[in-house]
Amino acid sequence: MSSAGSTVRDPIYKSRPIEPNPAKFGGQRINEFIVLSEAFSNSYLLQTSEGNIQINAGMGFEAPVIKHNFDEFSKDALRYLILTQGHVDHVGGVAYFRGHNPNVAVIAQAGNSQHQSYDGRLAAFRGNRSAFAFTDKFASAFEHYARNDYTDYPQQDAPVADILVEERYDFSLGGLTVEVIAVAGAETNDSVIIWLPQHKICLTGNLFGCSFGHFPNLVTIRGDRYRDALTVAAAVEVVMDLEPETILYGHHEPIVGGELIATELRVLRDAIIYVHDETVKGMNAGLDVNTLMADIQLPPELEVGEGYGKVSWSVRAIWENYAGWFMHESTTELYSQPRRIIHEDLIELIGDANVIVKRAQLKVDEKKYTEALHLLDIIVLHQSYSSDAVAVAIAAHEGLLGDSKNFWLSAWLKSQIKLLQKKLSESL
Repeated sequence: MSSAGSTVRDPIYKSRPIEPNPAKFGGQRINEFIVLSEAFSNSYLLQTSEGNIQINAGMGFEAPVIKHNFDEFSKDALRYLILTQGHVDHVGGVAYFRGHNPNVAVIAQAGNSQHQSYDGRLAAFRGNRSAFAFTDKFASAFEHYARNDYTDYPQQDAPVADILVEERYDFSLGGLTVEVIAVAGAETNDSVIIWLPQHKICLTGNLFGCSFGHFPNLVTIRGDRYRDALTVAAAVEVVMDLEPETILYGHHEPIVGGELIATELRVLRDAIIYVHDETVKGMNAGLDVNTLMADIQLPPELEVGEGYGKVSWSVRAIWENYAGWFMHESTTELYSQPRRIIHEDLIELIGDANVIVKRAQLKVDEKKYTEALHLLDIIVLHQSYSSDAVAVAIAAHEGLLGDSKNFWLSAWLKSQIKLLQKKLSESL
């Protein structure tokens, strides 16, 4: 694969899965010394003649599954456990692995404990707001575990690392040279990458986000702090400069081929910078955030996937990361009363909520699904939200779902359709 001008690029995101999934029984050998156990975030086992090195520990309940998968290939002592970031799906199983390997040294970036504390403060908030995307996945995983006679789940750990990496930490084990490099990434500010210089292999974790080849999620709709676009672009450059021939990513199978990797990383970096620069240009030109969300599109030569992060969402994230939440559109933005408190007044003034429902149906017929939902939002909190209104709302969500190729957006739309279908069945 070459740069534009010689061979037309076939973006890698088109051939890779998007969604993260819980650990399942069954590991996969990547090469003569590396084993993969896919999970909510992949774990890897690096085998050496002097013991093993593990990358990431999964969530607490995933840890026995990951260990089972690795044990099928090697039961040698675990000497090092490296955490690529502080998210719960990387650190939760540490206590379990420490219990089976008392002498293991846990390595993490210096900000790891701080990030875990940040996550811990909002655990209930994030758990509730993530449920729409992951409840079915958890249920499916537990059914799979039960079929394999696994029902005793370890508690989630919040570990403290033994070795904290400020900039880099290098070591050798059984002839394998390992370089642990600290870098802020697309998901957390406490990321590390693991570089195996003898083999030109880079284990990146989720440095660029969940799915390789996709635009990063600069803010998550489950709720998280903003991720700085230029920081993410700089993280991509760190890996580019290593010139890896294989990337073992945080999700799904390896990416193999130096030229392919170089091209995809260059495009990803340039796409992030392009969206950042266009957003800043629009802000300085006095354009509002909704206009920029609609208008900023990646040029064809910078095509990346939008299956996890979306360009439009990232435009808003960049805007608000720079400028905050006050859009200077209405004085009401500065006060606590939301717009919905006057919806009842609107209904009373209109005199018949069915007028709104009929107009919303017209919008659905015209495939203006978000406009239909704006109208239906006026009556959604009131008794006047009739079965006809629910049916139109379902149709609007289904229309949006038909156009969605994004994991988070599709999960949200499906969850709303389920809720609305339940409401409809209760009203009949």
